[in-house]
Amino acid sequence: MSTTHAPGRSPLPSTPPEAWEPLLRLTRLAGRPLERFLHIEAASGILLLVAAAVALVWANSPWAESYQHLWHTPLGIRVGTFSFERSLEWFVNDGLMVIFFFVVGMEIRREIHHGELSEWRRAALPAAAALGGMIAPAALYLAFAGAPAIRSGWGVPMATDIAFAVGILTLLGKRVPAALRVLLLALAVIDDLGAIVVIALFYSKGISVSGIVLAAAGFAGVFAMQRFGVRQKLVYIVPSVVAWAGIYMAGVHPTIAGVIVGLATPVRAWLGPDGFMVGIRSELEQLAKAPADALSSHALAETLRHVDRARREAMSPAESLITMLHPWVAFGIMPVFALANAGVTVAGGSLDDASQLVMIAAAVGLLIGKPLGVLAMCWVTLRLRIATLPVGLGGRHLVVLGVVAGVGFTMALFIAQLAFVDAKLLAAAKLGVLAASGAAAVLGLVLGRLLLAPAPTPGEARTADEAESSTEV
Repeated sequence: MSTTHAPGRSPLPSTPPEAWEPLLRLTRLAGRPLERFLHIEAASGILLLVAAAVALVWANSPWAESYQHLWHTPLGIRVGTFSFERSLEWFVNDGLMVIFFFVVGMEIRREIHHGELSEWRRAALPAAAALGGMIAPAALYLAFAGAPAIRSGWGVPMATDIAFAVGILTLLGKRVPAALRVLLLALAVIDDLGAIVVIALFYSKGISVSGIVLAAAGFAGVFAMQRFGVRQKLVYIVPSVVAWAGIYMAGVHPTIAGVIVGLATPVRAWLGPDGFMVGIRSELEQLAKAPADALSSHALAETLRHVDRARREAMSPAESLITMLHPWVAFGIMPVFALANAGVTVAGGSLDDASQLVMIAAAVGLLIGKPLGVLAMCWVTLRLRIATLPVGLGGRHLVVLGVVAGVGFTMALFIAQLAFVDAKLLAAAKLGVLAASGAAAVLGLVLGRLLLAPAPTPGEARTADEAESSTEV
């Protein structure tokens, strides 16, 4: 492949000066399968499934004790008389998952600003579907498991797992119109927002005033730096950590801090694509005019600094952070969370009556409550003409949407951790979530193949149009 370069300048070398080229070629060759896998839209869902399967097998194997020992390993820091020590599982659920919720907050903010939720007519149908998909599962859970001791799990079957749900639609290929994918994404975003509200209001401990004051100071620092025009993203880590610590001290689940900071992240670009092109062109023109032997390292560093600022400000902070963090969340944090939380012992006779009720209620809520709620609210919304069905979609598409929305893996397991202190009830809730999510995934694939026809290829569509035109003539 040829490399274009300015007259008088050498082409860019393909190998770094300190690298051994044969070894570099071997590394690139070995990395191609992984790179292709990471570009598959369903890849994160597949990895989640693998992580959950590994956790289940490990927790029910002869090495089950090592699984429990790993996630209960104490970690912490000690500075003088101050010490902070928690289990590895805590650092995953209350630490790493803050980044997951931070990305969720930014995605919600983006959709509200210029996405599917920016106009009420476009947001009405997915909002109604998400609302029905939260109310019906919670109601069904309480109908099956209404005893006071196990009632706290009503929030478990409320949320849809975006990665799994999108992965299922991707596996259906050309049978899924783009409008259905967009509708599912909008539903899942609103669903996540609802789950976040539920966590904040119903799954937090007693509020501590001192923690709220500390959190307010952290959030104030974030907003103040925004008003002063601070654009370096790393600087915001300090006030964000202060806000996280304050939320944790207050008795509210610390992941809420990630959501709030995500919602506060700007979604408007400073320069945008046009400003980026103008800035880069100007800097490159000046660089090209300077003789190579007369270009000082200081001048080159200054030019690169301007280029880096133009690159950084071509996208909004939210878009840039979502792009940067999404691979880490999808292929790192979420699989680790699944590995830490899906390891449930399924030995026969280990569930008492209360645990069986929790398991059945969580499963029924997801597998039956989700589709019923989504379809019922879609029907009411369309019947009242509050919203219109996107072009190309029909009742069959909504059926598939409702079933796929019953895949409630990540957020459902997360809420289960907050809902149950009793280990048996927590294990039962996890079993219900895993069983229902697996069944919903299989059912969604089967119904998708039975109900949805593959989209015609461009040649087939053209032939159909010509036949229709000749018939009309």
